Amino acid sequence: MADNSVHGFRIAIPQAQLDDLHTRLDLTRWPDELPDAGWDYGASLPYLRDLAAYWRSGYDWREHEAALNEIPQYTTEIDGARVHFLHIRSPRPDALPLILTHGWPGSVVEFLSVLGPLSEDFHLVVPSIPGFGFSGPTREKGWNVARVARAWAELMRRLGYERYGAQGGDVGALVSPALARVAPESVVGVHVNAASVGFIPLGPVDEEARQGLDERELRSLAKIAEFTTDGFGYNVLQSTRPQTLSYALTDSPVGQLAWIMEKFQAWTHASAALPEDAVDRDTLLTNVMLYWLTGTAGSAARMYYENAHVPDWFPTTNSGVPTAVANFGEDVAIRRWAEQANTVVRWTEFDRGGHFAALEVPELLVADVREFFGAL
Repeated sequence: MADNSVHGFRIAIPQAQLDDLHTRLDLTRWPDELPDAGWDYGASLPYLRDLAAYWRSGYDWREHEAALNEIPQYTTEIDGARVHFLHIRSPRPDALPLILTHGWPGSVVEFLSVLGPLSEDFHLVVPSIPGFGFSGPTREKGWNVARVARAWAELMRRLGYERYGAQGGDVGALVSPALARVAPESVVGVHVNAASVGFIPLGPVDEEARQGLDERELRSLAKIAEFTTDGFGYNVLQSTRPQTLSYALTDSPVGQLAWIMEKFQAWTHASAALPEDAVDRDTLLTNVMLYWLTGTAGSAARMYYENAHVPDWFPTTNSGVPTAVANFGEDVAIRRWAEQANTVVRWTEFDRGGHFAALEVPELLVADVREFFGAL
């Protein structure tokens, strides 16, 4: 018989795991790098050496573990997977429940700066996607976007929430609209940022389709084309051979660090030369730690494999649920394509912020979420 109970959860990493991390950092076998390579070939060697040295000697996991444990956390089993989630109830008795879904290479750490402000108006449920962090690793095949959405519907039902909103970026911008398709009678609105599949064209766009696009939309098309040729390697690998990748990332902390930090350097706003110019260095490392300490680099990557190996993962049906798109400075959603499978009622363009809006420009994201759900 399935156990539907919800259990309190506290993070308590054994000291032996931290000692092992420090030993591995001390014993890192560093690669060579071409002179003046910068970030053109991947994660910069001088940058990684410096960040790894700070991770070893300056970063204090126990401080951040204690801070995370100040947030109410729980686990429950859904569809055979352990689901870890933060749950913060608003002081407002009439607050709308809101489920926040992170992306890759993120985690619940993405939302730490928005939890306080948003909990003034919303009851917040912030789960770790099955396979990620304390919801991982997954133990069976098939954990794709649609299955996560079904799990979220069950999680909200289990918590007693009959009507709620959904917000997410990156993978979360796939899961949140999918949740509306699974439970349109419960989801009152969907808010997304860092939206891609379902909000952009897939494949080449001919001249006829370009007619009527404004300057920003044309820039987005150019960014999409550049990304799918020069920035897509991680996706190809994770969607085809995630197991092979997992050996390196699970065994080498610097390997895991490089795999994640390359994306923070590439996907934060262009004005940030280094990841910590956009996001606090300790926050970046706490996010990496949730992958390292749980050994979930491989199971998180499997999400890409599962999505790529189902015939109908690209959304084509419209849930009819009101949807808001927040397009931050580096986001590439284009309204014409977003409206093909979403009922878009709000579209906001920002010059600031990048792919990780909740970390980079939390005040802008909070304001947009409040305005959207407040108007419903």
